[in-house]
Amino acid sequence: MVKFLKPHKAVVVLNGRFAGRKAVIVRQFDEGTRDRPYDHCLVVGIAKYPKKLIRKDSAKKTAKKSRVKAFIKLVNYNHIMPTRYMLDVDLKYVVTVDTLQSHDKKVTACKEAKTR
Repeated sequence: MVKFLKPHKAVVVLNGRFAGRKAVIVRQFDEGTRDRPYDHCLVVGIAKYPKKLIRKDSAKKTAKKSRVKAFIKLVNYNHIMPTRYMLDVDLKYVVTVDTLQSHDKKVTACKEAKTR
């Protein structure tokens, strides 16, 4: 069978808190791990999209509406839907499995992923 879930592939998350959100695969685990014996992948996605802007908004309100929030998550292959798009942003060194171990590392990795 052809492996089409590869890094840099854009996907849509189907289940959980971030259902319907767009994400990008950073790393895939086809054989699973000791903690998660099923095939899964590490994704980085957009938790909060920018809101619609109108002309009469102030600069402060425009800046607030333009903010984006990122999320990092390990997701089962059954809970993502791949798209035909690829993203040319290298997040492999920013987001690793070790960043999910502590809250501080996860927050800093989310901020770094958001800027990229």
